[in-house]
Amino acid sequence: MPIVKYPRATEPLWHEWDWKAQKCGLRHTVYAVNGDQYTGEWLDNLKHGKGTQVWKRTGAIYSGDWKFGKRDGYGSYSIPDPVTKEYKKVYTGWWKNDQKCGYGATFYPGGERYEGEWSGGLRSGWGRMYYRDGSIYEGQWLADRPDGQGMLRLPNENRYEGGWKDGKKHGPGKFFYLDTGQLFEGIWAADVPKCGILIDFGRDEAPAPTQYPIPKV
Repeated sequence: MPIVKYPRATEPLWHEWDWKAQKCGLRHTVYAVNGDQYTGEWLDNLKHGKGTQVWKRTGAIYSGDWKFGKRDGYGSYSIPDPVTKEYKKVYTGWWKNDQKCGYGATFYPGGERYEGEWSGGLRSGWGRMYYRDGSIYEGQWLADRPDGQGMLRLPNENRYEGGWKDGKKHGPGKFFYLDTGQLFEGIWAADVPKCGILIDFGRDEAPAPTQYPIPKV
């Protein structure tokens, strides 16, 4: 009795190639068409877990947590110095949906620094900002500007404590002139004091007190 051989059904080659190309779990460096490279964990062809991304165009590096292809969790972002080519940390903290979100620290050019809360990539919540001139603002932020209650300390130790809106002094507040030993307490509107009272405050300890004390009413 003759033996009939039936040809085995073969899968198209692209099925095998596609299966091998699926990225899931820990992988070595994977290069994108534009030259960007990623080393780390994957899930269903998306960066997911721990990993490091290097952008070819800017040379920037992100190392930290990923979720479904986006920076999400804790991680740090650094860029190379244009002169020395050494990497300088720009942001270290929490991310959500590829944006700064939660508590983190940002380092700006010129030595300025912000430590505090973020939302949607903007400073929002409580935070402390160190400015280039030596001033320090500590308080509430909204949409990248001081907004709410906060304190601004100037390089000469004078300080303002009170309300803020859109990055300007706004509402009830106190300005301590510690260099002259005076205190102004009043109402501000868009950085301008509208009304209030000025009294002596620590005049005896002030380094440069006014010539005459303010008489009490």
